[in-house]
Amino acid sequence: MKKKYEVYSMFVKFKALVENETERRIKSPRSYNGGEYVSNAFKEVCVKEGIRRELIAPHNPQHNGVEKRKNRSIVGADRKILHEQGPPLSPW
Repeated sequence: MKKKYEVYSMFVKFKALVENETERRIKSPRSYNGGEYVSNAFKEVCVKEGIRRELIAPHNPQHNGVEKRKNRSIVGADRKILHEQGPPLSPW
């Protein structure tokens, strides 16, 4: 995403993709109190879909340690797959 206003539309697309692929619902996404996450449109879709939002303080890594660790694991796995396929790792 290049602009913050794209968060809402990307979340709606991501939610549909995840729920169609996994046949499970998103229950409680965790985000900081940025304007893109507390907009009326974002609040309305969460209320309509029964999603409980967890808002955390910005610049507080203790609150999102699990997410950062999962992201690090995913990036590491992606790098390993790319390395096994042969392209150079220099862009990574």
